[in-house]
Amino acid sequence: MAELDLFSQLESFEKESLAALEAVADESGLAQWKTARLGKTSFVQQVFSKMKEASKEDRPKLGQAANKVRQSLEEALEARHAALHEKALAASLESEKLDITLPGRRPNPGRMHPATQNMREILDVLAHMGFQTFRTPEVETDEYNFELLNIPHYHPARDMQDTFYTTDPNVVLRTHTSPGQIHSMRKFAPNPIRVALPGMCFRYEQISARHEIQFNQIELLVVGHNITFGDVKGTLDDFAKRMFGENVRTRFRPSYFPFTEPSAEMDVECFLCGGKGCNMCKGSGWLEILGCGMIHPTVLMNGGYDPNEFSGWAAGMGPERITILRHHVDDIRNFWGNDIRFLEQF
Repeated sequence: MAELDLFSQLESFEKESLAALEAVADESGLAQWKTARLGKTSFVQQVFSKMKEASKEDRPKLGQAANKVRQSLEEALEARHAALHEKALAASLESEKLDITLPGRRPNPGRMHPATQNMREILDVLAHMGFQTFRTPEVETDEYNFELLNIPHYHPARDMQDTFYTTDPNVVLRTHTSPGQIHSMRKFAPNPIRVALPGMCFRYEQISARHEIQFNQIELLVVGHNITFGDVKGTLDDFAKRMFGENVRTRFRPSYFPFTEPSAEMDVECFLCGGKGCNMCKGSGWLEILGCGMIHPTVLMNGGYDPNEFSGWAAGMGPERITILRHHVDDIRNFWGNDIRFLEQF
């Protein structure tokens, strides 16, 4: 008889619970109903604990009946939750004023990254000056990144590079675009060449307003007959005028690079401070945008040219530095920070 009472009580419990659920009008009520009807202290859960008191023959039937009631209540709860949500959404739409004649919101389209925009503008200027764009790998061998550029293993200039090495000590992330000099010379030798070699470079150094661990460079390479340092100055000065305007002030300072001799660095007047001195230009009023020089005879030979017959010059410029000057950007880290407020200005 006790088992029969439980069966009938389960049936009554299910009917009462479903009736009570229909009266629930909000999420708070649903939570209270779930605790009372399906919680640990609910009648259907108590039936499971009383099953050990039933006969062996009735236990499976009682368990099936309790599971069926619990499943029925869970499905009803889910349906009621969906109905209340739909009702609330309909009420919200009815109370909301909607003018279908208003124009829609224009989607915010993507655009080129400022570094890409600037790179293309520089390459366009160089194309008008007769330079052909030539792409080279970002992952280089030690031979191309150092050895063939007159930087052997014992050379102190390797300490200037802060190199990212891979698990293979002979494979590196290129520290400059200068390996492109060898690639392009070996491709076009013994013909005269005038190429621009753009791409990303990587150096393991302290990040600051002036320095990043990744940055773009554009290598310029000119090889031909009777090339002089005067050609270097004239070409680069003309490039600066095309980029910054006819009145731009530039200066060349003696410098050192293993793959050029003689070598120099070219500065442009800092437009951020008007030459008065700021954090970007370290108070000097000038900002370096490139290094340059006459190609070292050893590098010419490694590229396949006879230094007794050919001469040439090379330059490595920093496009982000040029963007900083043209658009008064005060921190090079903005280029790779992905801050939408910065990117939308371009």
